[in-house]
Amino acid sequence: MTGPAGGPGRTVIIDNVYIAPVAGPEIESGYIRIEGDRIAALGAGRAPEPGGPGVQRIDGTGCLATPGLVNTHHHLYQWASQGLAQDATLFEWLVASYQVWAAMDAEVVKGAAAAGLGYLALSGCTLSSDHHYVFPSGRGDLFAAEIEAARELGIRFHPARGSMDRGHSQGGLPPDVVVEDRETILAATAEAIDAYHDPSFSSKLRIAVAPCSPFSVTAELMTGAAELARAKGVRLHTHLAESLDEDEHCVEAFGVRPVDYMEKLGWLGSDVWFAHTVHLSDGDIDKLAATGTGAAHCPSSNGRLGAGIARVSEMLRRGANVGIGVDGNASSELTTLAGEMRQALLFQRAAYGPTALTARQALEMATLGGARNLGRENELGSLEPGKLADLALWRVDGSFASAVTDPVCQLVFATRQPPLARLLVGGETVVEDDELRTVDQDASGRAGAEAHRRLMRLAREQGFSVAKEVHR
Repeated sequence: MTGPAGGPGRTVIIDNVYIAPVAGPEIESGYIRIEGDRIAALGAGRAPEPGGPGVQRIDGTGCLATPGLVNTHHHLYQWASQGLAQDATLFEWLVASYQVWAAMDAEVVKGAAAAGLGYLALSGCTLSSDHHYVFPSGRGDLFAAEIEAARELGIRFHPARGSMDRGHSQGGLPPDVVVEDRETILAATAEAIDAYHDPSFSSKLRIAVAPCSPFSVTAELMTGAAELARAKGVRLHTHLAESLDEDEHCVEAFGVRPVDYMEKLGWLGSDVWFAHTVHLSDGDIDKLAATGTGAAHCPSSNGRLGAGIARVSEMLRRGANVGIGVDGNASSELTTLAGEMRQALLFQRAAYGPTALTARQALEMATLGGARNLGRENELGSLEPGKLADLALWRVDGSFASAVTDPVCQLVFATRQPPLARLLVGGETVVEDDELRTVDQDASGRAGAEAHRRLMRLAREQGFSVAKEVHR
């Protein structure tokens, strides 16, 4: 596969490809026709011969076409703090990590985002959210830094302006140095929405409102954030029910468990998605399903921190929407988004049996489920005429992998993801033959490494001994 694809007014035709559209039956050998940034048609057999100049054909022989994967929970800045507190619980890990994160600046965030987003693209991601909630004072425009990295790479981006206003002195978990006051938070969040949010169909940039978590945010900020988001017409996001420590904290501090607390604050609804949702009762799941509230499942991070296994199969059975999230690389290290489909499937089967989650359910969670979480199910998440041409072509005819004749099984079950022949975002090539094409891949990796070195140096200058936090 050589040469660029896509562009305004261009026609691209992918021929002789196995198509897993997620919405609708799979096609063993078919075509996808792209006009501009949208899918114009798809079907079985070869595409009708197009007329006119400027038509590019891509030979999809030996490839599986899926919708681009959607990452519904992440912390890109954490690329710069991987490998710390390796044997810690969630709360222990946070306490150790906050001291390092308090030293970050815009340069750290830009480099971490460049590496993190590039790594996501190489694992099939065409749309990523990001939850940035640490804003130490005087460190530059951290939010703008990650947006610039996404623009350079060319994938769709849905950053959530996070926040914390309940520091250690108020009974919260984070140190006071990394929290902001409520008025500053709401003003900065409104400014970010006004500056960046693009609600158009083809948008590559939308903004969400995302106070961090029940144990780091006051009730007043939660309600104020919800009012702001709904006045601006954007989505709401926060961490919820990630660990038993959080469950106990909510009962002790608020007298109710996490989902009931969110309900009291007006935080259930079709414009809300929660990260993790590991510890849910049947009643909690039913509330999410009834209100259209989404969930981002992050199996590797939950496993790394010993937080537990989310009841994903039961959530799907009861009608709740679930997407997939990699979560921050400081709690999932070099986890790929494609690999999280496998982790989700294996975790559910380990806990609930071999029929708990199928390969195709895992793929749907990572595509259409993610699109629903971000409010974009009418625009992307499945391969259908009229939707945006965000798709991944996976090479499934490798010498070893070709023994697996079901290409979706090969994608989801395999320890190593199939080679990524193409990644198209709006018909434009971002990845070809496992290499980034819109930016220098090696430079992106080096930027992430430099972000790590810079953050560690800045943290040491603030008096934090990084070495002692490598492991317990």
